[in-house]
Amino acid sequence: MSNRYIFSSESVGEGHPDKVCDTISDYVLDACIEQDKSSRVACECYAKSNIVVVGGEITTSAHIDFVSIARQAIRDIGYVIDDDVFHADKVFVFNAITKQSPDIAQGVDAKAAEGKEKAEQGAGDQGLMFGYACDETTELMPAPIMFAHRLGKELTRIRKSGKIGWLRPDAKSQVSVEYVDDKPVRITNVVISTQHSPDVKHSVIKEFCIEEVIKKVLPAEMLKGTQFLINPTGRFVVGGPQGDTGLTGRKIIVDSYGGMGRHGGGCFSGKDPSKVDRSAAYMGRYVAKNIVAAGLAKRCEIQFAYAIGYPDPLNVYINTFGTAANGLTDEAIQEAVCKVFSFKPAEIIRQLNLLRPIYKKTTNYGHFGKNDPDLTWELTDKVDALKAVCH
Repeated sequence: MSNRYIFSSESVGEGHPDKVCDTISDYVLDACIEQDKSSRVACECYAKSNIVVVGGEITTSAHIDFVSIARQAIRDIGYVIDDDVFHADKVFVFNAITKQSPDIAQGVDAKAAEGKEKAEQGAGDQGLMFGYACDETTELMPAPIMFAHRLGKELTRIRKSGKIGWLRPDAKSQVSVEYVDDKPVRITNVVISTQHSPDVKHSVIKEFCIEEVIKKVLPAEMLKGTQFLINPTGRFVVGGPQGDTGLTGRKIIVDSYGGMGRHGGGCFSGKDPSKVDRSAAYMGRYVAKNIVAAGLAKRCEIQFAYAIGYPDPLNVYINTFGTAANGLTDEAIQEAVCKVFSFKPAEIIRQLNLLRPIYKKTTNYGHFGKNDPDLTWELTDKVDALKAVCH
């Protein structure tokens, strides 16, 4: 008897209020690292109506104009419409930045300190991280989240091209995929909610989203009896921080695997790579993707955990959900992983070359699954090394 189920994932556009805050946070991070690679950055933002608060802890020699950076981020998203309450040139930006706690810095710094067990660079916080990959898409990502991201990216591409004048920055997408024996076979539902100008008819929005977005970016063979729900409330004029409050780090499932792979709870945006919430999650994706790309498993999840100030992971755990190839066990793959990769925070930064201003590229449409050589955790350059150890 076949096993059937439907799994749904969502994505959000650049103009979603939480993504506005993520974007500002990553713009600040890139500006700091560009001037000072040793910057310690934990930047979080709040946005509501015409107010933006840039807060957090930053220790850096960089000279940062937080107001200008926030305005530029908002401008790049597209909030430059004259009648919008949230406008790049009109928002009030409040600076609530302090320096990193010296107690945390002591744990992260690669030097000895009283009570610190090792003089190596330690993790910037305690926590657990997951990485995930599967063979459902060419990106080795779960199909529902990748399909949802494709819709959002295409909406943004069209909006920024200027071809459709009524499109506005805030948007959400959601895709439900039917699985049979853990294989995606059909898209059952597609939901798109896109902000728009007040003068456009719902029928125009619906036809555009179905014909010019959904049918252009989703695989035709999976659109069989699919239900399309476009702006289901009938109207979406008030959006962005005018319509809802934004906070950095509230879209962690959108940022990762759409709920298909587990998440440790820590957000990514606005954090420099000494924060294992971000860098170790990237490492987890790197490891899991190489395992699947090497053909060692069709689906793989890795978990590891850290104590603040301590350099070695407290555990490394591999789960292939019964999909390991050629009689391999999860334990054998785990042993191979520990031989090929190092999970110490300083080594993660080195292996993935993370001290670069690359983080603007990660903010929107998922931190995983993008084809960009700057995003090193998407490389599959350890395939041969894993195969050599496993065979």
